Amino acid sequence: MTPAPTRTDGDQSRALYGRLLGYVKPHWRMFALSLVALILTAATEPMLPALFKPLLDQGFVAKDQAFIRWVPVLLLALFVVRGLTSFVSTYCMAWVGSRLVMDLRAAMFDKLMSLPTRYFDQHPSGQLIAQLAFNVTQVTQSATSSLTTLVRDTVTVLGLLGYLLWLNWRLTLIVFALVPLTLWVVRLASKRLRGLSRKAQQNIGDLTQVVDEAVGGHRVVKLYGGETYEQERFRSAANLARAYEMKRVAANAVYEPVIQFIAAIALAVIVYIAAGQASSNTTTVGGFVSFFMAMLLLFAPLKRLTAVNDQLQRGLAAAETIFSMLDQDAERDHGTRTLTRIEGRLAFHDVSLSYPGKHVPALDAIRLDIAPGETVALVGASGSGKTTLANLVPRFYDPDAGVITLDDHDIRDIPLQNLRSHIALVSQDVTLFNDTLGHNIAYGSKRDATADEIRTACIAAHAWDFIQAMPDGLETLIGENGMRLSGGQRQRIAIARAILKNAPILILDEATSALDNESERHVQAALETLMENRTTLVIAHRLSTIERADRIVVLEGGHIVEIGNHAELLGRQGRYAQLHALQFSA
Repeated sequence: MTPAPTRTDGDQSRALYGRLLGYVKPHWRMFALSLVALILTAATEPMLPALFKPLLDQGFVAKDQAFIRWVPVLLLALFVVRGLTSFVSTYCMAWVGSRLVMDLRAAMFDKLMSLPTRYFDQHPSGQLIAQLAFNVTQVTQSATSSLTTLVRDTVTVLGLLGYLLWLNWRLTLIVFALVPLTLWVVRLASKRLRGLSRKAQQNIGDLTQVVDEAVGGHRVVKLYGGETYEQERFRSAANLARAYEMKRVAANAVYEPVIQFIAAIALAVIVYIAAGQASSNTTTVGGFVSFFMAMLLLFAPLKRLTAVNDQLQRGLAAAETIFSMLDQDAERDHGTRTLTRIEGRLAFHDVSLSYPGKHVPALDAIRLDIAPGETVALVGASGSGKTTLANLVPRFYDPDAGVITLDDHDIRDIPLQNLRSHIALVSQDVTLFNDTLGHNIAYGSKRDATADEIRTACIAAHAWDFIQAMPDGLETLIGENGMRLSGGQRQRIAIARAILKNAPILILDEATSALDNESERHVQAALETLMENRTTLVIAHRLSTIERADRIVVLEGGHIVEIGNHAELLGRQGRYAQLHALQFSA
């Protein structure tokens, strides 16, 4: 069997660039207008040296006064045209670039919202933030800024070379003789710059991650004296970023002079030969000056074309990381059976799950039937599989083996959005958004809830009293993750959110853990009212909170080792009794 051909760097670059231009396609009118203006700007470049040949030969040598009077008018007209076309091209290309960044960011964020939980487990938030905030702006340099330079300066170079060929084709052939050497240097530099740019952008993600962790955990940092350690981590990441940048600058600094030296060789040879032609009267003064001016005008666009390779490779390196994320598989969602009302019957049929890189399964052959309206508590030591089991119900993870059913329907047959609309979650790790209290409670699908509905949920969650005491009530901004609220207040806001959703299935992950004794008593009463006639999974760490559960499932090493109510399990003197004795022996 013939092996598939290996993709070269050039093939990958063309594929990346073609894909980038696909995001430009919706804005093709502005893009086309910019390109036309660019070409017109570049096309006027050879006109300046072209004017000097007749100016010298007819004006200063032949003393044609009529022609001399027209030259200033032509010069002014030339620069007016160049100014207008340059403005149009710059504005239109910047407009396209800003839309490209916005469209890519929107596509990336949309993809993030559809990715499975496993992806977030494996990718630090700092890396993802860096991709959205930094890498995507680098792409603009490839799709728009670099393209501007490539189109404008390529047309300029071709126009000047065309004029040089027409003026003196023998001398111009010397320039073409050095093209293969120039292309070889460009290829070597491209490979080096792409690799350095890729590493630099990965390092930016590491730098962002350090900042994100230090800022988010500033209380722990200060309390445990971690300032020096975090400063060293940041300086290490910052120094690595500096090192990559200096390597990129060094590579670019070597590459540009080499290209310019090759051009200087061509220029030196041409000047030598042209001087000989002038002395033998095979060229006019105007022809020599015009040729020499056109050669000098070649230097600026050639320099920009060599420098654009750095921008291009940085953009393509960023495009690699962006498209790698966009090409990730979204959550599997092939369900076609929409459930409008459910009873809440849950069943786990030989369910097993292993996390990547782990040899011991998190869950192994779990069998469990939960009746509608039943409250089932999951208990066990840390790592026993309690949270993993609960996370399978809303399909944050899919089992490696076995089936989970809801009202006798395989939950994989139910569309994700529909499945999750029947489930409410209150976790000990409360997630709140930098928004108002009202918007945090009436979140997502409940965004249109009335003020009365929100108030009723707040009262049931014992949150209404402290909300009313705030100056702006439900319109109070609570800061990042509710930093302006106490732990107990944050917990009650999360409970109010779950109460408002009024879902038939509840998952409670130690929902009262952050409350003081008085608040816990009130909220526990509210939760018991909420749990009536609802299927409830309670992940319990403090066994005192689940003594009234209908059944208690004891997990150990990913297996169910005991099932029963509180009194039954204590009477068996098994694993539950041991856990209970450990908690209450102090």
